[in-house]
Amino acid sequence: MDLKPQPPPEVGSPDETRRQLLEAAGAVFAAAGFRQATVREICRRAGANIAAVNYHFGDKETLYAEVLRYSQQQAFEKYPLLPGIDAATPAPVKLHAFVRSFLLRISDPEPTAWFGKMMLREMIEPTGALEALLEERIRPMAAQLGGIVAEILGRSPDDERVRLCSLSIVSQCVFYHHCRRVVAQLFPEQTLNASTVEPLADHITRFSLAAMRHLPEPEKAKRRSRRLSAHRR
Repeated sequence: MDLKPQPPPEVGSPDETRRQLLEAAGAVFAAAGFRQATVREICRRAGANIAAVNYHFGDKETLYAEVLRYSQQQAFEKYPLLPGIDAATPAPVKLHAFVRSFLLRISDPEPTAWFGKMMLREMIEPTGALEALLEERIRPMAAQLGGIVAEILGRSPDDERVRLCSLSIVSQCVFYHHCRRVVAQLFPEQTLNASTVEPLADHITRFSLAAMRHLPEPEKAKRRSRRLSAHRR
């Protein structure tokens, strides 16, 4: 008995149907997340038969992994980590380029922003695709940012302060996406889109550089923490 999935009735070519499914799935996954997204909605947006996902990708999980790869390629072709930057470029300039590209990848109109939004969702709602995403993209990005921060601080990339400062920089960037609804209610003029990326990247860079310039040595920080704790008592 032949159990191989049979091709569903389609209007266009198989390649065109596959592309339409990837693009429809990218929009749905980015908006709803993996768990809330439905195959029925993806096929509806793609104008495809409900059996098309099973035929072209096997299942929803494989489709999700393919969308991550597809959108990742598009996002980083348009917005490389450090566009036009070489090793001799001053570290603060590298930091600004990194932050600006990060913000553009999560704010640009679809489909470029699919990957950035899906990656942010993976941080708070991890799926089975997280491990591959971590190795293929998140870890290299972390290493790139860590190298920039280490250069600014004059420390080794594995120094605890480098790690903490890197996480603080990324946290500022993702805040404007994760908390966008609350921010919009509090400050309607504070939006994240193509027109606001430049001033926001400037602010995050300046704020981070100022903080790192005044970062106390670990022992001084510990003494200050102990004094504050004693004062609270």
